[in-house]
Amino acid sequence: MNAVTKRALQIPSFIVMDVLERAHALEREGRQIIHLEVGEPDFPTPQCISDAALEAIRNEQTHYTHSLGIPELREAIRLHYQDHYEVSVSADNIIVTSGTSPALLIIFSALLEPGDEIIISNPYYACYPNFIKFLNAVPVYVNVYEENGYQFFANEIKKRLTHRTKAILINSPSNPTGTLLLPHNMKEIAELGPYILSDEIYHGLVYEDVAHSILEYTDKAFVLNGFSKLYAMTGWRLGYLIAPSDFVRPMQKIQQNFFISAGSISQWAGVAALKYAGDDVAHMKTVYNERRLYMIQRLRKMGFDLPFEPQGAFYVLVNAKHLSPDSYHLAFEILEKAGVGVTPGIDFGQNAEGYIRFSYANSLENIQQGLDRIEEFLKKR
Repeated sequence: MNAVTKRALQIPSFIVMDVLERAHALEREGRQIIHLEVGEPDFPTPQCISDAALEAIRNEQTHYTHSLGIPELREAIRLHYQDHYEVSVSADNIIVTSGTSPALLIIFSALLEPGDEIIISNPYYACYPNFIKFLNAVPVYVNVYEENGYQFFANEIKKRLTHRTKAILINSPSNPTGTLLLPHNMKEIAELGPYILSDEIYHGLVYEDVAHSILEYTDKAFVLNGFSKLYAMTGWRLGYLIAPSDFVRPMQKIQQNFFISAGSISQWAGVAALKYAGDDVAHMKTVYNERRLYMIQRLRKMGFDLPFEPQGAFYVLVNAKHLSPDSYHLAFEILEKAGVGVTPGIDFGQNAEGYIRFSYANSLENIQQGLDRIEEFLKKR
């Protein structure tokens, strides 16, 4: 009899991490690998943020904090949502977490009973259904398509609503598609009735138009956000959630039991990020956009059909079915033969099978070299 739990045995791997770990193994063998697979900023954390962390250490702010987060950070987050989205959020409805992954677990744990359903788009961020299934709830998929700019439409969602539907999850800008949901689509989704869970981690990384928060359209919503992507703080493990009032105390108890609190030093760094890192963010965003535009035009020249141009985050999802219907083996073939890490579409759901995701969170020089290698690989193939 296997002593390992079924849920631990059955959880699938995060395929992009399998690609990354194989790439690291090749690098240890002496290969030079170009990384276009991971969605991690290549910029250093802005100096004003690091300085705030050092100041926190000097001031011995190195102990457990309030389980909801330090008041200074929660107030800064409140002001951020007021200034950027003109929405009124109470600091009492904000819980600071050790990244958005714990925030997802806390929300789902407070919201979903076994057998409850949550509707998500397909393609989706790879880990969403794994969180849902881990809690014995049910992900319900609605396919979105590149010919419609991967928009998530309320009329399609409505067809999937049942008495077990507890929430609808949206992600704008989206991973892996870079889609920015149109405001009227967000409004119509908000009017469907269930709770809306809005993953806003890529807000700020928008190159055309502007991102809207779900809180502009409803207060029957949970917001996920954090510092990893916009402020180049992936290793700081700092995120937060905004929740309806009646969920805050139950979520706080989950935080207390499972996580105690987010890291104290990271929280003080987060205050500095929101207050002082605006110029650094503007610079990073300009560079990301240069890379985005280059990658789009280059992929098209290489023969990839790209009817939709991603507007946010730092990803381009392209149809590679003319090369192979099996994106997993194609991605590893590109890695082994061309020395370039890319992410197979199957990581993001069956509706993305046959697609490949490229990340432009790397230098323009490396992107150019990586695409040169792939172009040469395709010619030989």
